[in-house]
Amino acid sequence: MNYELPPHYTSLARALADSFGSETRIASTDRLSGGDINRAYGITLTDGTKIFMKANEKKNASFFTAEAAGLSAIASCGAVKVPKIICTGTDDGEDVGYSFLLLEFVESAGAAGNAGRDGAYWENFARNLAALHSAETKSFTDGGEYGFFQDNFIGFREQKNDCRSTWTDFFRDMRLLPQFSAADSYFTADDRALNEKLLSRLGDFFTGNETPSLVHGDLWGGNVLAGSDGNAWLIDPAAYVGCRECDIAMTELFGGFPKEFYDAYNEVSPLEKGYEERRDLYNLYQLLNHLNMFGGAYLEPVRSIVREFVG
Repeated sequence: MNYELPPHYTSLARALADSFGSETRIASTDRLSGGDINRAYGITLTDGTKIFMKANEKKNASFFTAEAAGLSAIASCGAVKVPKIICTGTDDGEDVGYSFLLLEFVESAGAAGNAGRDGAYWENFARNLAALHSAETKSFTDGGEYGFFQDNFIGFREQKNDCRSTWTDFFRDMRLLPQFSAADSYFTADDRALNEKLLSRLGDFFTGNETPSLVHGDLWGGNVLAGSDGNAWLIDPAAYVGCRECDIAMTELFGGFPKEFYDAYNEVSPLEKGYEERRDLYNLYQLLNHLNMFGGAYLEPVRSIVREFVG
């Protein structure tokens, strides 16, 4: 499996010239809705090409190099569609410097969570996701079975991806432990005792049969576009090599996908027995991250899951 990271520029004008020709300029820019972290734009170039641009403060360029790495990894598997990456970069604009990511513009029929997708759409997406989860992963890790070749972000918070040889060690050290530590001020002494108990017993809840899989890492409905071509397109990954059940669990956290999706996934790649019992444990990571990003509204769901397993 081969993948290449995209070029990185120190000028938006140079990025456009190298990618589309020296005479290319921006003809129009439309601010797009969606996204709490980055600004999003649809840009039409003077040759008629339309591209998608994300922008943020210059100091946050790592948001985009990390996202590009995840998209490149997923694209290299050839299983699920992702937007083509044009480049990443920074630019010292007229008023203030900024960082950017340029991508292919995907003509979308709406977010995957919306009604209107027929059964074939969901079935095809499920089979493609299963193919992604079964792709070779050794080229994405160095020094262990689980992890990723670089750190990235889950929302706006850093996601560490140091490699580990077992899924239990990775999920404990790189997922739950950093989130529990960041959220410590929310917890009582009793909470902390239960949190520590969960971390010490984590291996009791996994099967030991987890096969390393490249996962999207943040697979809720808003990060799956229903393209005008009839296919599902993945965007905004927090990719790493982990357990595929994490992706499936995340799809169920905020409303879930239609039954056709889960039926088709299990037809081609059945989940291990007991997934329904483990689902909340995987989503504990996402809820802890929401607690750390958005505050105390997520504290009781976190407590509830910890007590479910060790209370």
